[in-house]
Amino acid sequence: MIGKLKGTIDSYGEDHIILDVHGVGYLVHASSRTLQALPPAGEAAVLFIETYVREDQIRLFGFASEADREWFRILGTVQGVGVKVALGVLSVLPPNQLAAAIALKDITAISRAPGVGKKLAERIAIELKDKAPGFADVDPALARLQGDISERKAAGPQADAVSALVNLGYAQLQAAAAVAAAMKQAGEGADVSTLIRMGLKELTAR
Repeated sequence: MIGKLKGTIDSYGEDHIILDVHGVGYLVHASSRTLQALPPAGEAAVLFIETYVREDQIRLFGFASEADREWFRILGTVQGVGVKVALGVLSVLPPNQLAAAIALKDITAISRAPGVGKKLAERIAIELKDKAPGFADVDPALARLQGDISERKAAGPQADAVSALVNLGYAQLQAAAAVAAAMKQAGEGADVSTLIRMGLKELTAR
């Protein structure tokens, strides 16, 4: 089993590189984000490797970090996520952002990946929700709030406050974070106007 390769980049393909390791050229598939981060052909590179062995072929997948490789493995446990989709997800979301998107149930962010529709993005968020917090630097209160909103359980002031801030032009995650901070200060019983006012104060103070 190959765990890591260190060599010289011989050439680039659309979704792979040829890595020359002591005269042996390894064809290594990688996400577009990984490929863009690698140096030009002729220069040295190190890739963490995941080896796929099938009856008719052996394929190598390369990653710039062990975290990328671990998320590739984790994504592969979700029904409907093959190697192509997993690489697509990692092409648009680095590990910390992917973990945060799953923890916060940010379906829009996950569905930006090629080949990932809303239903598959929802499945990724649901099936991996217990694994994401260990990788993401996310306030648990924010994750709970975002989860409630995503599942339509927070039909009250919190959801209304987040919606109002989004309508004012703030991103969903920014709005949810601001409302979570406001809830910490004002308490669970705060009304929507209070949460909007305090949320705006939180956003403008950043």
